[in-house]
Parts: sequence; C-alpha cells; structure tokens
Amino acid sequence: MFKYGIDKLTVNKVLAISNGKLKAILTKETILKVNNCRKKVEAIASSNKAVYGINTGFGPLCDVQISPKETSQLQTNLLITHAVGVGSPIEKELSKIMMICKIHALCQGFSGIRLKVIERIIYFIENDLIPVVPEQGSVGASGDLAPLSHLFLPLLDEGEFWSKNEIISVKEVLDKHNLQPIQLQAKEGLALINGTQFILAHAIKGLHKMKYLLDLADVAGAMSIEGYQGSESPFKKELHTIRPFKGTLKVAKRMRILFSNSKNIKSHIDCERVQDPYSMRCIPQVHGASRNAYYHLKRLATIEMNSVTDNPIVLSDTEAISGGNFHGQPLAMALDYSSIAASELGNISDRRCYLLLEGKHGLPRLLTKSGGLNSGFMIPQYTTAALVTENKSLCFPPSADSIPTSLGQEDHVSMGSISGRQFNQILGNVEKILAIELMYAAQALEFRSPNKFSEIIEKNFKIIRKKVDKLEDDRILKDDINTMIELVKNQSFIVK
Repeated sequence: MFKYGIDKLTVNKVLAISNGKLKAILTKETILKVNNCRKKVEAIASSNKAVYGINTGFGPLCDVQISPKETSQLQTNLLITHAVGVGSPIEKELSKIMMICKIHALCQGFSGIRLKVIERIIYFIENDLIPVVPEQGSVGASGDLAPLSHLFLPLLDEGEFWSKNEIISVKEVLDKHNLQPIQLQAKEGLALINGTQFILAHAIKGLHKMKYLLDLADVAGAMSIEGYQGSESPFKKELHTIRPFKGTLKVAKRMRILFSNSKNIKSHIDCERVQDPYSMRCIPQVHGASRNAYYHLKRLATIEMNSVTDNPIVLSDTEAISGGNFHGQPLAMALDYSSIAASELGNISDRRCYLLLEGKHGLPRLLTKSGGLNSGFMIPQYTTAALVTENKSLCFPPSADSIPTSLGQEDHVSMGSISGRQFNQILGNVEKILAIELMYAAQALEFRSPNKFSEIIEKNFKIIRKKVDKLEDDRILKDDINTMIELVKNQSFIVK
C-alpha cells in the first residue's frame, strides 16, 4: 500500500502503481494537508491583495487582477488555452505515470487544490481512463504546460481518452461513468499544469529501461569476449580498486561473475595474445561510466518525484510565493548526460560486433564457414552502425538551448521535454544494437564447441537458440533480428 503525500515514491513504486501491482491511497493525514492548504487559497482569493495565479492573470498578464467572480473562468481558460501540443500521442504508460506523479506532488499540501479534483484523477487511474497527450509542445520551464493541459482537459469534459489502442472523446467516457465535469476554482488550473511531470515520466521510464540495458550490455559483452576468446584479466578486482569509480567496480565484478567456471576462458589462458581491443578490455570503464550517469539521474529523479513543482507555492493564509520550482533544468541536464551514457552502450557494442566479423582467433570471417557464396553476418553490422550514428545525432543536448517565451516573462527555459524524449529514443536504439550483438555472440559461441561457459551465459545462449537458429547458409535475417529485439524489449534475458 502506497500513501500519496506521505510515503516516498521510487521508480519501482511508480511503475508498480501504474501496472496495478501496488495500491495507492489517500490517508486521513494527506486529506487534512490538502484541505488545510485549500483553505489558505480561498482566504487569499477572497482578499484584495494581488497574488499571482490566484487572482491575477498569467505570464505577461500577471499585472492584471481578476475579480472573485471571474476566478473559475480564469482557471478553465488556462487549461483550454495551453492545450496546444502537437505530434503523435505519448504512450499510455507515460500519461499514467504523469498522473501518478502529479497526484503525489499535489498531496504534499502546498498547491491548494481541492480534494475532489485529486479524487477524480485517482478515479481516472484506477479505471484505466488515460488521457491522450501529444508528445511535442513543452519547453520545460513553466512546467510542462502543454502536455499537462492535455492530461487534465478531461476534468473539464474536454480532450480525448485512450480506449485500448483507439482514441475516443472524453464526453463519451464521462457519460458512461456518470461523471460530471469539474468546475475549477482558484489556483487549481495553475496547480495542474505547472510542474515537470512530462519530463519526469520520461526519466522514470528511461531509468527502468536503462537499468536492464546496463546489465544486458555486460552480458552481451561477456558473450562476445567468450566468442572471441578474449582475456578475463582486465576484470580483476585488484585492477579496479585502485581507480574505484562506483560504476566501474560494479561492472568489473559482474564480468568476473559472468566468466566464473568458464572452461572456454581457461582453454586459452596461456595463448600468445597480450591484450584485447578496447571494446572488450575496457568494458568496466565504459559501461561503468554509463552506470555512473544512471545513478546520477536516478538520484535526481527520485528527488523530483517527491517534490512540489507547481507555482505559486502556498505557504500560509497570506503568503503564496511565485518561484521557479517548475523549471525543468535539474532533470534536463541529467537527461542529456544520460543520453550520452546510453548512446555509448550502443557505440561500444557495435565495435564488438565488428571484431567478431574479422575472422580472427579461430572465428571464420563474417561468422560463416562458407564465405563468398554466403555473406553470413556481414550486413547486420551496417544496421548497428546506422543506429549508432542516429544516436550520436540525438545526443545534442536540448538543455543547452533556450528560446524565450511568454513575451519574455519566461526568458530562460530548459527544453527538458525534448531531453526526455531523446533519452528514450536512444534507449530504443540501444535495445536493437544489443539484440544484434547477442545474435552475433551466439553465433561466435557455436565455433567454441565443445567448450562450456558460465551458467548464466549458457542459459542466455539457450534462450537465443530457442528462438533463433544457428546461421549455416544465408537466409533473410530480418525476422531473426526482430525476434532478438523482442527478447530484449521483453527483458527475457537473464542478467543477474
């Protein structure tokens, strides 16, 4: 049981709530916090003092005071006018994660929203009523204004819901559930659309995917080294304790486990080779650096998902501070760093693919014994090369850019929404690259028979062979590649 506004969210808890494995509730303590803050907003709204977002206009119109009678229309207009997103809809899971994170932020007791609004959003989640949110349109500064506006239009009987894989009107769904539109009151529209939940949702999803890919990259690297009959000496503990980066130590330890009890590794321990190429020898340093970026993003995202990121922040009956907690820069910069880290996993994987094709150390060229008539595995490496270059182009950091908006009132923005989207695009490409490396590595292992490998490598080899046969003569590899990609996406490989 997770208690909104009380317990601490983590990546795993958000995903568990999203997929229905963890029940999230409002407690009496949370309800009290929400109601007390609402009373403060109502006191401010009924006063003559101008307070941004409660009884004033927004952005460059912050100097225009709004009468109490117009307060509700002001908040409604806010959602309607800011729902200007374009592009394809984001995945349903991302929309749901956004709602979960927004509820938790609102339940901290500093946003001044009514309990009935929070309860309606919870109803949407629990009944799988997921709003359609376009992927483009946020500059990630006054919060993710456009996507959050689309996310909460259904409260007003506007916008669209997902129905399985189809898009239907909100009016149809609300009628079916006997739900009336909510008339927003003072501060509520602003509380809903100010915040970093679009950026945060992409960070959460990316972190979940990256964690598995970091582990899988180690497995793929180990399988490639086994196929290449490389050395295990670069992974010795003594080497890494004298340069003890957290990620490097973790990867080196994992590599030692992945080679444990390998007869194949031991079979060439006295060979004449002095060292392996960097893409094999430097796996702890490269994969480890990517892990360090993952640790950093995870720490920041955990802070963000337990923070209040709307505006203004209600502190007392008379004070609501208009600050900048909605600014996406803290996550935007870390997402850009993590994009580079994810891209490097694919970059070094492609190099290992290339090494397996060279025909060295007992492997046939292009991993086929009948080269010439057959091209073997020559061409899939073209695909990894293309994906690596695409990832490099996606590594331009959006957070390094800023275009002023709102007539200059919002004169520095984070562009973190683009950072989050690019991060996940890169991870999607890395899934494909690692899938191809694993296919190459399995083929290379065939040429090391009857040598045996570690238990975890043997198990993963069998997982591949249940779905993809050894390549003897040329065949269409597209289906094999797609099968491998599905295995990666479904996290079918054993990585621990």
